[in-house]
Amino acid sequence: MGETATEIKRMTAKRKAEIVMDIFQGKTSVSEVSRRYDLTPAQIEEWMEEARKGMENQLRARPKDIAAMYEEKIKEMKAVIGELTLENIALKKYDALFGEETK
Repeated sequence: MGETATEIKRMTAKRKAEIVMDIFQGKTSVSEVSRRYDLTPAQIEEWMEEARKGMENQLRARPKDIAAMYEEKIKEMKAVIGELTLENIALKKYDALFGEETK
């Protein structure tokens, strides 16, 4: 039975891993997989990045557990949010001080 456009596009982790390994080994390309499964190249590249991170973690002398990896990601995201918040506050203050003069 062939895949149709109306089918729900869900892949198991095992199938994603097989596809990513085929790409890493040069057996297929991102564009070929994209056409075959009607996926965007961005989706496939996201799988590839997740696989790289997973492999890197497994090759560490002391692998991080999943919770530690998520905690690290959350910490990074909070730092970015903090920077953006400070930038937003500074821009609002600048606009309050100098915004009226330029109009």
